[in-house]
Amino acid sequence: MLDKQNVENVFNLARIEIEENKKEFFAAQLSKIINFIDKLKELDVKGVEPMRGLHIKKNIFRKDKVKDFIYKEDILRNAPLTQDGYFKIPKVID
Repeated sequence: MLDKQNVENVFNLARIEIEENKKEFFAAQLSKIINFIDKLKELDVKGVEPMRGLHIKKNIFRKDKVKDFIYKEDILRNAPLTQDGYFKIPKVID
C-alpha cells in the first residue's frame, strides 16, 4: 500500500494541494488503482490486436479544404489579451 509520502509526491507532481486528513484516503484509492493495474498485467494478450475504440474500424480520411472562418473576431473578443488578430498569452518561460 502507498503511504502518505507517496500521495504527497503524486499530488505535488500534479500541482494539486491536498488536505492532511485526506492523504490516507487517497493513499488507499491509489493503492487500489495500482493493484488493479498489476492484476491486468497478468492477462495473456498474445494475439490480441490493439484497439483504438470499440466502434472505429478504420481511419476516415478526407481532403483538407481551406475556408474562411467568419467567427474569428467574435472569438477574439472573448479573449483577455489579443494582438494582431491572435490570442496573446503571458510569457511562461524565461
